[in-house]
Amino acid sequence: MRLKSIFTNSFGILFSRITGLGRDVLMASALGASVWSDMFFVAFKLPNLFRRIFAEGAFTQAFMPSFVASRQKGVFATAIFLRFLLFLTSISLLITLFPEPITKALAWGWDWEQIGLTAPLTAINFWYLDLIFIVTFLATLLQYKEHFATTAMSTALLNIAMIIALLIYMKEDPKSVAYALSFAVVAGGILQVVSHLITIKQFNLQRILLGGWKYRKIKNIEEEKNSFNKLFLPAIWGNSTPQISAFVDTILATFLISGSVSYLFYANRVFQLPLAVIAIATATALFPAISKAIKNHQEDKAYANLDKAFWLLAFLLSLSTLGGILLAEPIVWLLFERGKFTQVQTLETVSVLQMYMIGLLPFGLAKLFSLFLYASYKHLKAAKISLYSLITSITGSLILMQFMGASGLALAGSIGGWVLFILTVKEVGFDRFFAILWSKKLIYLLVISVLLTLLLIYINIWLTGLIR
Repeated sequence: MRLKSIFTNSFGILFSRITGLGRDVLMASALGASVWSDMFFVAFKLPNLFRRIFAEGAFTQAFMPSFVASRQKGVFATAIFLRFLLFLTSISLLITLFPEPITKALAWGWDWEQIGLTAPLTAINFWYLDLIFIVTFLATLLQYKEHFATTAMSTALLNIAMIIALLIYMKEDPKSVAYALSFAVVAGGILQVVSHLITIKQFNLQRILLGGWKYRKIKNIEEEKNSFNKLFLPAIWGNSTPQISAFVDTILATFLISGSVSYLFYANRVFQLPLAVIAIATATALFPAISKAIKNHQEDKAYANLDKAFWLLAFLLSLSTLGGILLAEPIVWLLFERGKFTQVQTLETVSVLQMYMIGLLPFGLAKLFSLFLYASYKHLKAAKISLYSLITSITGSLILMQFMGASGLALAGSIGGWVLFILTVKEVGFDRFFAILWSKKLIYLLVISVLLTLLLIYINIWLTGLIR
């Protein structure tokens, strides 16, 4: 297992997530959980959805196997890049001219007056989608060279741009803050593109793209493009269950009390920290090696990596789950309860966070096991599994939101995560899963979990007494 790559990726993601939490702390202080915070989060939701889908492996897991197998890598890469960029630019121009319909689609429960206020923010934020595609494409080329640091660290540039905007405008009226944040999103995307271009130059990977442009009309890559086309949509769908579920939850939250969209956003930000730093960092670092191993018929090597990575994730995600559930109130209080973010809003966010944390372990482990489906070109099977998980999540959301509000939406997503994990493991093979599971490490995990639970209960009682 490539621990150096995993830790490099984890450190970069951790740095990005820490700056992201700093951004959210300032945002909570400036906007609280209010109408304007809800409007900004809705406007940012769609480009942020695609950022997570693209940047957290969906595009890479379709592109990487095809790129590894391609005999004309430069031409193939250039053709895919130009096709996507042209499509996304056209969509962004359309959204800029007509932002109201897409905004209404994101917030069904809002009246047209609120949609009209949010629509300009949607138009500005949507351009981040074009920029993050460029970043993801360049990042995939760097991952082929097994360089992860630039991509892992670059998200911090987005957060830093937004932090600067908040520091300058946070004492202004909420509308000015929301617009400043939206323009900062675009500025952060530009900075991410520039940082990747600099690294591409350092690795001399620009020669692949320049050569691909030069020979694009000479080399025949139709077969390779067709192969990519068959993988792309299933890969996007298969990787995006948590993101689409959260996206649907945002829409459903617009039918709940004011602030519900913000409760989901703040709680999900905390939930995403261990998921990204532990699970996504590990999966991103392992995928190029696993793809190459399976392509070269070295399955024993690929599954040896799975064994080691499984226990790394199982230990870290289990500890994070216990900490997130038992220390939810101190965490939310420490991060967000200041300025316009009240104690009542803290308690609402705590309830949502605890429901999200129930799904941390299954989502993280599903991310790991799904690597073998994508490396083996089983993208369609992964997509079907994700569909079943998504149906479970949405059905659960529609039922549980009636009784639990925003917390019910989060719990339904976690239930969908368990469905995703079980079905993914079934496809990879229960026999292989149980062969990994039945070891002394399982006993160590259970003992540590029990001891940690008792310790965290004591810490929670002590901290809650100090807070309240």
